[in-house]
Amino acid sequence: MTWGLFTTWILPGLWVTVQVTVFSAALAFTVALAIGTLRTSRWWIVRFLSGAYFEIFRGTSALVMLFWFAFAFPLIFGYELVPMWAGVLALGLTYGAYGSEIVRGALAAVPVAQREAGIALSFTPMQRLRRVEFPQAWPEMVAPLNALTIELMKGTALVSVISVSDLAFAGNVIRLSTGDNAPVYTLLLVMYFLLAFVITRGMRVVERQAKKGVGQEPERVPLFRKRGAGSPGAAGDTRAMGGVNA
Repeated sequence: MTWGLFTTWILPGLWVTVQVTVFSAALAFTVALAIGTLRTSRWWIVRFLSGAYFEIFRGTSALVMLFWFAFAFPLIFGYELVPMWAGVLALGLTYGAYGSEIVRGALAAVPVAQREAGIALSFTPMQRLRRVEFPQAWPEMVAPLNALTIELMKGTALVSVISVSDLAFAGNVIRLSTGDNAPVYTLLLVMYFLLAFVITRGMRVVERQAKKGVGQEPERVPLFRKRGAGSPGAAGDTRAMGGVNA
């Protein structure tokens, strides 16, 4: 693979992958917050409708949903979507459904006493959600949402099947034109890994700030650890084993 092919196909493909990831993630987070919150509503009809959305998108294939927006949507509604935006809608709505379960679970994990305190302060349901429940639930959402964002980023490779010139599409074009299978796919693996690494480091910063906001001590996980430098619990277990052996 030559430098010209890299600058002509791989770099533009990387930019398209980043765009699809950012737009899909923004839509997925919006959907996750809205549906996840509605699924905790006291009104059964709201819970039913939001739960129906969750079950429909959880039970359908993201690839089939992508085809539906690209090929069936124009026939039904008479409007043809740009392929990239068809991919954004399919991925954002699908992964937003998965994210809604994260939001619902985090909100449900807020202690009942906190909700009762909000009621005692005469907060409206919206005020309780905004001032009491969501600030405590947000730190618990960040880590699972990080994993979901990485899965979404890897899922952007699906848009190549509707001729969106992302990384996977660019790699396939170069492979067909040069026959360099191993170098091309190795490069794609490295680039997807680097994207996932950047997302992870960014979300860890968000997680630390979220925990600081509720008075929790943020956990710092080093990239490397000295050999034998385990957790305090592990050290205690080692000392206990030494005492038994003695």
